[in-house]
Amino acid sequence: MDIINMKNILLFLTVLYLAFSTTVGAASDDQVLAELLNDFLAGASVNDASAHERFWDDDLVYTSSAGLRFGKADILDGINSDGEPAAEEPAVVYSAEDVRIRLYGDTAVVAFRLLGTGQGDAGEVSEYFNTGTFVKRQNEWRAVAWQATVIPVPD
Repeated sequence: MDIINMKNILLFLTVLYLAFSTTVGAASDDQVLAELLNDFLAGASVNDASAHERFWDDDLVYTSSAGLRFGKADILDGINSDGEPAAEEPAVVYSAEDVRIRLYGDTAVVAFRLLGTGQGDAGEVSEYFNTGTFVKRQNEWRAVAWQATVIPVPD
């Protein structure tokens, strides 16, 4: 093998290594947003103020399934006064299904089916379609807009 071919092979392997090493280990924005959503829902299930603080942007516009519109400060005001997660079993556990994440540069839309599963004897499940708009600032995703719609229980 001549020296030119050897240099080309080494150059190719170096480029391949660099390309592979920069993508492995760094979570994609899709993965980060999915994890952020799941962490938030776990925290919201136990009324954890820090989960809300991390998830919502200060400029949040939230439109509830009841047609009310409010912001992050209103949400934080509604959480228990000490801001600590509830020690007791949560009344409702939240989870997401059919999560769809669409990326548009430093903006993302996350749409999913929210399930609120009652704990204890009743075990009722409330379902909502939720759509959140996220903006990435200083390498952190935060929800700036949110829309929740009740999914009616079939007759």
